[in-house]
Amino acid sequence: MPEAPVVAPMGALPRVTIKYCTQCKWLLRAAYFAQELLSTFSTSLGEVALQPATGGVFTVTIVTAPASPPSSSSPSSGAAAAAAATTTSRVLWDRKADGGFPETKELKRRVRDVIDPGRDLGHVDRDHRKDKAEGRVGTEADAEAPAPVPVPTACAVERGGGGGGGDECEDCQ
Repeated sequence: MPEAPVVAPMGALPRVTIKYCTQCKWLLRAAYFAQELLSTFSTSLGEVALQPATGGVFTVTIVTAPASPPSSSSPSSGAAAAAAATTTSRVLWDRKADGGFPETKELKRRVRDVIDPGRDLGHVDRDHRKDKAEGRVGTEADAEAPAPVPVPTACAVERGGGGGGGDECEDCQ
């Protein structure tokens, strides 16, 4: 089934969507991330949506609308209205591409970088600012850090619980 495009009214606050695999039982993880984002960016986000899916999916996307309407000489035109309602969608985290699940502080940084790059996240940024000032972000600092521990996929199909309609997530095939 094709996904419906997300449309945000012009000047609307950003919308974060957390798409999670129901077969892998990732609802609680998705809800936790949603809670953390809403707690940190309470009035800077318009919505955090949880979108159930299958196939081992865990992605976090953000949709933003233009802050102010573009100047137009003919606002009655339908094409002008469609162009003015253009939104930008950006994937902040993809479990398959980024390798596992994000740390909460990394997800918060990525959201902040989109909605308010100048905002200080306090203790979340403390080590990140220090590494950045020393020129270590993305270089030797990453090589010195211990390798991330792989998170096992606790898919219902693997545990014999089935996925419902007989569909298996990609991790279980």
